[in-house]
Order: sequence, then structure tokens, then C-alpha cells
Amino acid sequence: MRNIQPHRFSTLIEPPNKTPTSKPFFLPIPHRTIPEPRGQDLDFICVAHRHVINSHWEKLLPLSTSLTPFRLKHLLLALQNDHVSSLKLSTWVLKHNPSSHTLDTHSILLHTLSKHRQFKTTQKFLTQTLSSHPPHTLFDALLFSYRLCNSSSPLVFDSLFKTLAHTNKFRHATHIYTLMKEHGFSPTVQSCNAFLSSLLRLRRADIALAFYREIRRRSCVSPNVYTLNMIIRAYCMLGEVQKGFDMLEKMMDMGLSPNVVSFNTLISGYCNKGLFGLALKVKSLMVENGVQPNVVTFNTLINGFCKERKLHEANRVFNEMKVANVDPSVVTYNTLLNGYGQVGDSEMGVRVYEEMMRNGLKADILTYNALILGLCKDGKTKKAAGFVRELDKENLVPNASTFSALITGQCVRNNSERAFLIYRSMVRSGCSPNGQTFQMLISAFCKNEDFDGAVQVLRDMLGRLMSPDLSTMSELCDGLCRCGKNQLALALCSEMEVA
Repeated sequence: MRNIQPHRFSTLIEPPNKTPTSKPFFLPIPHRTIPEPRGQDLDFICVAHRHVINSHWEKLLPLSTSLTPFRLKHLLLALQNDHVSSLKLSTWVLKHNPSSHTLDTHSILLHTLSKHRQFKTTQKFLTQTLSSHPPHTLFDALLFSYRLCNSSSPLVFDSLFKTLAHTNKFRHATHIYTLMKEHGFSPTVQSCNAFLSSLLRLRRADIALAFYREIRRRSCVSPNVYTLNMIIRAYCMLGEVQKGFDMLEKMMDMGLSPNVVSFNTLISGYCNKGLFGLALKVKSLMVENGVQPNVVTFNTLINGFCKERKLHEANRVFNEMKVANVDPSVVTYNTLLNGYGQVGDSEMGVRVYEEMMRNGLKADILTYNALILGLCKDGKTKKAAGFVRELDKENLVPNASTFSALITGQCVRNNSERAFLIYRSMVRSGCSPNGQTFQMLISAFCKNEDFDGAVQVLRDMLGRLMSPDLSTMSELCDGLCRCGKNQLALALCSEMEVA
């Protein structure tokens, strides 16, 4: 039995241009035969085959107890050119005599389905088979039955590779790719794209790039726009946005036309690094190449500017968006609301919210949380409370961010008692405060010289395996020492060390 071995892909950025001196060596495909049916086996197969092709399932039912794996193999081999009947028979067998459907019989069915390009059905049966058999065992079974089936197709191995990629089993997928390569089977660009997508979902951009270099080195797959978009994304995930841009240029050199995803990925990469000038240049470049910016393009730029608290620039992009006749989405408005909320500009936040309502978009909990935060940071807790009441009308449930925003408002107003009551309500609601919420409460109690309250919150915080930062702890200890509670301050420091 094969064990999964780690496979190392090439670390070269691009494969060197070498003239091969010899053809690559592939492992031979084994040739396995099965005995010809005789006597009662032959009679059974002939009768059962006639019932299947005529869809006489009621006549087949009495034969179900006599069905063996050997007989089922020959039935499926006889039905290789009729994938519909093969599938119906397999489904019938799984219902009436599942023990006769072995890994070998599944393999014959999978060859038949793949040969007839029934890829969705193939993937369904592959998933079922993989639930009870390791991938390398299934690969071996498919390999041994490859020459046995007249209807065999290399696409069955590609389907196995793709199925593993779709289910995020990238180690198994890598192993199957290696076995395919050893036997001379090449993956399709679609399965390679599925594998790359799986790796990026798992945040393994490094392996995605290594795999891309591998397939380019082997020249076994011609990448398409979707392939290269994922490579651009992989570079951006690693913070190597310039290499992503270089890949965009290579894409055009290869005769492929970048699409809106290509440009949006680069814009996002530059925004994440705070390189907004380059992000805007990419936006201009996309227009020059006949690709119109979409809502994702504008949302990405707005989000980037809001994260850096460049609200003027974010608003300018927002206005450009409307001039370009691209309708802002809920995400657009929520991003702006969050940006204005973070800087405490509740007036602009309310304006954005009102425009959102005029445009007929439905606010969600993120909308209200951003709006409430902006009002609370501005000290407008009564107006914020009004929006909290609206949550009930909209069938929205306050979450941890809602409570945290309300606590912020009370802390801004130095109302530590009210903040503590909201904190208690938050815990009763099943929401978990984060470290920032605890630190705000501790600081608010300290400012009001309510050190007992501050200590209680600190102990709650430590009980949740969180610790305050140095400045918060210093503020509390300094206050305790001023009140003559030096021993309590020392005790808290000891608790912090233990935590």
C-alpha cells in the first residue's frame, strides 16, 4: 500500500528553457485481466444483461441475492458503451445488494462515466468511493482496470485529482498529481485551477506558486486567464504585489486578455500595502485595456482609503463610482459608514445612511453597528439608542460589536456605571467582549476613580484568558497606589504573571 509522501515542487520563478535530451520516463500501466465467465456465471450475466438493457428491473430483483462482485464486473464491462444503463445498474445494486459493489466495480463504472464525459456524475461517485477508500488505493484500482476497460479514459484520473482539490484535501491531491505524472497522465487546466483555488482558500499561496511553476516546467498545461488570476492573487497574498503586476504583463504577452478580476486583485494588493497611487494607476490601466471598473473595484479602493482613515479620498472614489453609473452596494455604504464611525464623524455617517435608505438598500447589522459606533464616539448616546431600538423593528439581533459600540459611548461620556451595566447585558446575551472592550471599561472606571469596578473588570478579563496592555495596567496600578492600595496593586501584578 502506498503511503502519502510529501512532494516538493520546483522553487524557480519560471522554468528554464532547456532542450530535452531524452524523453521523460513513465511507469508502465499494469495490464490486469479477469477470468472469462463460464457455466452458471455466464448464464446469470447474459440474463441480467438482457434485463438491464430492457429496464426490466422487476425481473432482475429475484437475481439480486445471486449477484457477486465477479458477475457485476462482467455486467459493467458489457455495458461500457451504455453509461446510462451502467449508472442505473450501479444505483440499483447499491440499493439491493451493496456488498457486491466493490472498489473494482466502482472503478469500472468511473471509467465508463469519464469516457462519456459525465463529469458531475463521476465526481459524485468519486466522492462516495473516497468516503470509504483512501485516494491512493482508488488510484491503484483505476490504474489496474485502465486497460481492462475498452472505455477507459485518462480523464478519470484528472477527475480524481479535481475532486480532491474541490474538497480541500490538498495533500491527497498533491499525491495523486504525483502518481499521475509518474504514469504519464496530464491534468487538465480546469483541475489545476481547482487545485490552485483550493490552496488559496487554505491560505497556501506559497504552494500554489510552486505548483504553477511545476506545471509550467512540465509544459503539461496551458494556463488560462483564471489560472493566472489565481497566481496574481497568490503573489498579492504574500505581499509581492509587483510580481503580481509582472504576471499581468506576462498574461498579455501570452495573448490572454486580463479581465476585471485580474485588475481588482492587483488593486486590492496595492491597497493592502497602502500603495494607493499604484492602485489608482491599475484602475486607469484597466480602463485603457477596455475593462470597466465594477462595484468590487470601487469598494476595494473605498475600503483601502477608509482603513487608512483617508475619508476625503474614499468619498471622492464614492462620487466617481456614481458618475461611472456603478450602483453602490450595501458593502459600499457599510464601508463608508465604518470609516466615518471609526473617526467619530457621526454627521457624515448619518448622511451616508440616509442616502442608502433613499436608494432602497436594506441595512444589515453591520450598517447599524457602524452608525451606532460613530454616534457613540461623538458622545451622541441617545441618538445611538434610537438606532438600537430600530434593530428590533428590522428583526436584527445586537451582536458583540453593537454592545462594544454602546460601551464606547458611555466611556466617552465618563459614565462607567452605565458602561458596566451594558457590559453585563452583553455577557447575558451570550456575546463575548474583546480585549479592547475590557480595556475601555477599566480605563473608564479609573478615570472616575472607581478602582473596585476596574479591578472587577480586570478579573473578568483575566478569567477569559485575556490580558490588558501595559498602558491600561499602569493606569490601574497608579490609581491604586494613589489610593494607598499598594498591596492590591502588587497582588494584581502577580495574577497577571500567573495568567
